[in-house]
Amino acid sequence: MAGQILSEKGTQIIIPVCAVIGIAFSLLQWIVVSFVKLSPDKSSDGKKEPLIEEEEGGNDRSVIIRCADIQNAISEGATSFLFTEYQYVGVFMVSFAILIFLFLGSVEGFSTKNRPCTYDTSRMCKPALATAVFSTISFLLGAVTSVVSGFLGMKIATYANARTTLEARKGVGKAFILAFRSGAVMGFLLAANGLLVLYAAINLFKLFYGDDWEGLFESITGYGLGGSSMALFGRVGGGIYTKAADVGADLVGKVERNIPEDDPRNPAVIADNVGDNVGDIAGMGSDLFGSYAESSCAALVVGSISSFGISHDFTAMCYPLLISSVGILVCLITTLFATDFFEVRNVNEIEPALKNQLIISTVMMTFGIAMISWIALPTTFTIFSFGQQKEVQNWQLFLCVCVGLLSGLLIGFVTEYYTSNAYSPVQDVADACRTGAATNVIFGLALGYKSAIVPIFAITFSIFVSFSFAAMYGIAVAALGMLSTIATGLAIDAYGPISDNAGGIAEMAGMSHRIRERTDALDAAGNTTAAIGKGFAIGSAALVSLALFGAFVSRAEIEVVDVLTPKVFIGLLVGAMLPYWFSAMTMKSVGSAALKMVEEVRRQFNTIPGLMEGTTKPDYATCVKISTDASIKEMIPPGALVMLTPLIVGIFFGVETLSGVLAGALVSGVQIAISASNTGGAWDNAKKYIEAGVSEHARSLGPKGSDAHKAAVIGDTIGDPLKDTSGPSLNILIKLMAVESLVFAPFFATHGGLLFKIF
Repeated sequence: MAGQILSEKGTQIIIPVCAVIGIAFSLLQWIVVSFVKLSPDKSSDGKKEPLIEEEEGGNDRSVIIRCADIQNAISEGATSFLFTEYQYVGVFMVSFAILIFLFLGSVEGFSTKNRPCTYDTSRMCKPALATAVFSTISFLLGAVTSVVSGFLGMKIATYANARTTLEARKGVGKAFILAFRSGAVMGFLLAANGLLVLYAAINLFKLFYGDDWEGLFESITGYGLGGSSMALFGRVGGGIYTKAADVGADLVGKVERNIPEDDPRNPAVIADNVGDNVGDIAGMGSDLFGSYAESSCAALVVGSISSFGISHDFTAMCYPLLISSVGILVCLITTLFATDFFEVRNVNEIEPALKNQLIISTVMMTFGIAMISWIALPTTFTIFSFGQQKEVQNWQLFLCVCVGLLSGLLIGFVTEYYTSNAYSPVQDVADACRTGAATNVIFGLALGYKSAIVPIFAITFSIFVSFSFAAMYGIAVAALGMLSTIATGLAIDAYGPISDNAGGIAEMAGMSHRIRERTDALDAAGNTTAAIGKGFAIGSAALVSLALFGAFVSRAEIEVVDVLTPKVFIGLLVGAMLPYWFSAMTMKSVGSAALKMVEEVRRQFNTIPGLMEGTTKPDYATCVKISTDASIKEMIPPGALVMLTPLIVGIFFGVETLSGVLAGALVSGVQIAISASNTGGAWDNAKKYIEAGVSEHARSLGPKGSDAHKAAVIGDTIGDPLKDTSGPSLNILIKLMAVESLVFAPFFATHGGLLFKIF
């Protein structure tokens, strides 16, 4: 086995330096965003850039003050909700940490004596009690990092939304750059923080574990469990919050009262804008952090029992972290193409500029992966594959990462094709609105189902190639390849909700319709990029779940998963049912909360004198409270379903049945997640296609308030919980169940299957 070029010392320098560079770059972007002032006194120095037009209905000072007031209301609402949510999540975090310690510690009766290693019985490893302690610590680290990632993302989004609105007065290009810079702050903070904390945890744990790398990296899997646990509650809670407000605002405001979206007369409008930040920003940030943490942990735990771990080759073991490190540098350069090297000058250039971010980062990352594979990996090495060591060459592992990276790009393009109103699928959905909401719904559902075909083939191709080359380790690094450009992916994902909020603030501040047209154009592109981001998250979830599944099967000492045995087959059926059960719970939660919101909005329109005339302000606070209370209450049952299922199945039915549950949930969950996300995105952009009226066909369907537009609004309303609650949460379901099963595998293997033991 030939040694690699990069030394351990070089690895110890590169990883933290790249992480620090990412954090510094995100802070620099935040500083640049802060140059746009929300204080008229500070900005009236005579040196500011001239506006393309003065506002109708107010001077420059009054417009800035109104925007600042609205932004403060949104920021306060989002902060208040997250603090309330984190109180409940904090209780769960501590309780589950105790559970991890008790279950894993009991594997050997809380013994403090060293034990023979699982995969090499000639060597002695640290006791199970050490695994319990350090798994608990890494779980808490992952949970806290996930929470911080989501919270910081929300803060920058609420900091930038009104500033994006004000920049729109100087042109669509200025607004685009500011919204994208703001998204980049979140992207780089999350990617760099996740990498830095994981790297620090590995080095600290190594001080105790020493040469026991099997135990070290088994303990590190708790990091991924903590990240995904918080992501589940963030996605579900935030998704219920935002969609309850959105559905209530649209059904009463746009359909019944025929007033514009984000009209300040609508009582649910502040809650709707708050929801964009707590669901699409904080929840999405935690979600993608969880994907990154789990894919890294899957690669590390499989690598620890291969030649990397056996020979204690730290540089090769850190190959997954080195990929993420190079990804930060690549994304940094890629971001400059959008913010500094080229300028968006008109509406038609927005979507291509975002698409170019994906293409540029993918091309550059391919070269980055080649370099890292050359300098960090031995020429030949072995990978653990179900009881055997499979010989692999470094170029094969390079191809594994590349196939994941390119599959992610393909999934992104297919998602764009099916959700962007620039292409025929969404235009066909919009055209179906001519004959009412029913045909709109039929076309939208068909689009979603069809949109799953190519992504599934891309995922299966990635699995086949990567497994053929490097077994489960290959699949894990393929998932990491798909997420290697996570900073850019998050930037274009967060850009969407920021632009959406900017449009809402423009409407509420009474700015001219030309400003709203620019923010609507930014938002329409953002809907597509959000769908692309969800496609990345779902695709990577499928790969990382399979890698975690392989690690679980090995760790639980299952010789073969035979689907013809009753234990496994009943698990398959139950697992395939779980995504439907979970989706039913989350969608019903949105429906219940939306029902309360609709009743409250109707009540205010009917009982508050002067509300429709605009002479009286609505009671925004009550609507915010309805969304907050409903989301906190309703997020608990779906979360409990996901977290308790592996524990119940593993304890009472054993590891074979649990392996079937994991496989079934993975197979059905990916399909439902892709179709739900794309159906909702298509309905949303079909509505915006009619509203924008940029083509002769679109104008023939409109204008706003027409029967076709009302049908499109109904479709969009149905799609809201699909694309922003159920769909995105399903990828967390399949990842979380897999990583939780891996963490508890020693306990299930030792004490599980109680019912079969009794009978």
